Amino acid sequence: MLSTGFAEAPVSRSLVYGIVAASILVSITDVKHYFYIQVDPHLWRYHQVWRIFIYQLCYTNSTEVLFAAMTLYNMRIIERLWGSRKFASFIVLSYGFTTLLPPMLLALLLRPLSLHYLNYLPAGPTPLIFALLAQYHAVIPHVYKYRIAASAHGPAEPFYGLTFSDKSYVYLPAVQLSLSQFPGSFLCACVGWIVGYMWRNDVLPGAVTRWRIPGWMVGIRGVKRGEDFEGLRRRLEGEGGPGNGNAVLATGSDGRMQAGRRRTLGRQLLDQFRGAF
Repeated sequence: MLSTGFAEAPVSRSLVYGIVAASILVSITDVKHYFYIQVDPHLWRYHQVWRIFIYQLCYTNSTEVLFAAMTLYNMRIIERLWGSRKFASFIVLSYGFTTLLPPMLLALLLRPLSLHYLNYLPAGPTPLIFALLAQYHAVIPHVYKYRIAASAHGPAEPFYGLTFSDKSYVYLPAVQLSLSQFPGSFLCACVGWIVGYMWRNDVLPGAVTRWRIPGWMVGIRGVKRGEDFEGLRRRLEGEGGPGNGNAVLATGSDGRMQAGRRRTLGRQLLDQFRGAF
């Protein structure tokens, strides 16, 4: 059965709830002006470097919150594919890179090249979302494609129109998010996409891409479970020998792997109806 909602995706659920809650909170408390960045005066004149580390914590308008929540919800399949620990590790690493790179590029490169025209960086985790979107683009294949014709045409006439895949429902809200406060939001989106592909293609140092957060941070207990299972399997093979086909591994009520005996067909039928009497 396919998982629905945020089943098996606790980190994605926390991201969506956190972005929505933080955006509502800053609106209620009227502190939205602390989260966006203007190179001048915030960085050059007032030296408010702390803005670099908080600008990704929330959005400042409801439209961006809606499209960000939709995009993250649609990309929860990445967490199910990778597992919560790897997914959360990628979030932490991407947040570190995307926190520093957009402000630095804007302040040190783009602003001087644009003769001080580019000066504004909007609030919100748009770089982080696009780093995730790069993984979604590379990992998840499309299921089907559909066409939107510009005009009516017959079978023998050439097709004029647009071709989309089922993944367009994820890309379109993300594109809207990248253009919501152009050009600052577009810069954030480009940086996030590049960071995501650098991580995926091992352009970053190997120690960075292999780093994982502690398992307890995402609710993983018994990180040696795979090792215990492998040791139990080897011990059973050594004790039973190659001819022992009755030893099996079963999952107990406490979730641990336990040794058992292979049940015959009669035993299985008896166990099936035992609870009815």
